[in-house]
Amino acid sequence: MAGATQKAIEHAPVLFIGHGSPMNAIADNSFTQTLSKLGKLYPAPKAILCISAHWMTEGTWITRMPRPKTIHDFYGFPDELFQIQYPAPGDPEIADLISTTIHEPKISPDNETWGLDHGTWSVLRHIFPNADVPVLQLSLNMEQQAQYHYELGKQLRTLRDQGILIVGSGNVVHNLRKISWESDAEPFDWAIEFDDWIRAKLQSRDFDSIINGFNKSEAGKLSVPTSEHFLPLLYILGASYEEDKLKFEFQGIQNGSISMLTVRFGGKD
Repeated sequence: MAGATQKAIEHAPVLFIGHGSPMNAIADNSFTQTLSKLGKLYPAPKAILCISAHWMTEGTWITRMPRPKTIHDFYGFPDELFQIQYPAPGDPEIADLISTTIHEPKISPDNETWGLDHGTWSVLRHIFPNADVPVLQLSLNMEQQAQYHYELGKQLRTLRDQGILIVGSGNVVHNLRKISWESDAEPFDWAIEFDDWIRAKLQSRDFDSIINGFNKSEAGKLSVPTSEHFLPLLYILGASYEEDKLKFEFQGIQNGSISMLTVRFGGKD
């Protein structure tokens, strides 16, 4: 037990963040205030590996550029959002480490196509506002099923022992067809039901039900009409250790149909 306790203290935590609307990048609300506190919970990581809902690809890719660009991958929002830059450096050496040590599946280096999309910078600018920690993004291979993403998360887990913070950025409930543009809109019953179900399965460490049963109920089908915002959670489940303490950093539903559930495995309070 002593060895397990020591290990739990030394490795970096993993986070799943419900990022919600791009407007959260400039908002001052209970969610963004929670993110601001997260950066003070542990020493600055060696680097951050983020799996964002907004980089969907064929195959699996990792950003390798030394200076990733800030991508404004949205439209119809105020000009203030488009002016934001998050000039965090990349880390080609860590990208090479990941792509060369994980042989199956193949992880291909991206030297110029992508960068940091709003699933990454809209949350990191609150957690690490100085943008001085190297950031890499891993893409979502949309040709693969849920188990693939969980298993890849398990292979990434050893990065935690090198001080690398793994972040999944998405939303466990994300239905834009049902969205209300009032941020304090009453949540739909099905959104509450599915959000509660996810939290219960996380608390019982029933990851198999999450991986294989998220879209079996009517609430699940309404909450996850497409998988890209849900899949980043599976990387965090895979990257967690059994002895990691689970903490719900934030809970709530914005706009009626967007869960802001933010989860941490490991780390110190």
